[in-house]
Amino acid sequence: MTCIECKKSLSREEQEVSVHSYGVALCNRHQNRLQKLKEHNNTPMEAIQLYYGLKREGLNPMLEWYDGKRHVDIALSRVKLNIEIDTDYRTITHEQAMRDLEDASNSFKNGFTTLRIPHILVRCYLEDTIKNIMDIVAGLKKNIKAIGH
Repeated sequence: MTCIECKKSLSREEQEVSVHSYGVALCNRHQNRLQKLKEHNNTPMEAIQLYYGLKREGLNPMLEWYDGKRHVDIALSRVKLNIEIDTDYRTITHEQAMRDLEDASNSFKNGFTTLRIPHILVRCYLEDTIKNIMDIVAGLKKNIKAIGH
């Protein structure tokens, strides 16, 4: 098996550790980079899995993209879509809900749509989640083309 980032051949141990830790095959160098990113931004595991799933489908997602005010779990800049993975949606307070709404409003003012996805959907239904996002991306592309004409 090879690293999905750099195509370097992986040892059996590298592969096992990577798949166990991140759900994808990565060499030690890319595992270390991902670990630093994860620690620095508190990136949910599901965001990492979704990021690589979207890459596999031919999209060009950005993991932990900084939009000028905050880090977004995944950004698809060509269609102006921000994806946030909700890990604490069961314990959300009204203050957090208002902050989320304000963040979405700020993104919208900059032309971006924010999609919030509960982590459990990615964890249990990764392929279905990817398919639905691909459908959303296709719709956004149509809207961009329609506006451009």
